[in-house]
Amino acid sequence: MTDIQTIPTDPQALAEAVAAAMWSRDRAAQALGIRIEAVGPGTATLSMLVRGDMVNGHHICHGGLIFSLADTAFAYACNAYNRNTVASGCNIDFVAPGKEGDTLTAEAIERSASGRTGVYDITVRDSSGRTVALFRGKSYRIAGEVIAGLAAEQA
Repeated sequence: MTDIQTIPTDPQALAEAVAAAMWSRDRAAQALGIRIEAVGPGTATLSMLVRGDMVNGHHICHGGLIFSLADTAFAYACNAYNRNTVASGCNIDFVAPGKEGDTLTAEAIERSASGRTGVYDITVRDSSGRTVALFRGKSYRIAGEVIAGLAAEQA
């Protein structure tokens, strides 16, 4: 677990500390083999190897698992400021199949953040860079912090 006493106040270090704290509790992402490649203020890049148990009856990656990867990148991007933030809505367009053995990468980018709401675009690509899915998430900030007590420590 991250020691809040050692967290620098710069936005990049905060995003990394928040990601580490979230990851330590994110059993769903861990079970799917999702990896954090990079995080920053309002951004996150995560990847996932498409395993044999992730393909559907068409022998392509199940859309729900692609959605889970994109949704997880969305979560890490919108929580990077250490303010508890949840999805208020999202949609996804599947534009190409993910294949067994391929590594899918989801890149989340903050497009708007104002008050309690935000809009994030997530692009999921395969190993060759081909776009697999386009996801747009809308976020809503709720009470609390990912790393509890950090705001008091920084005051």
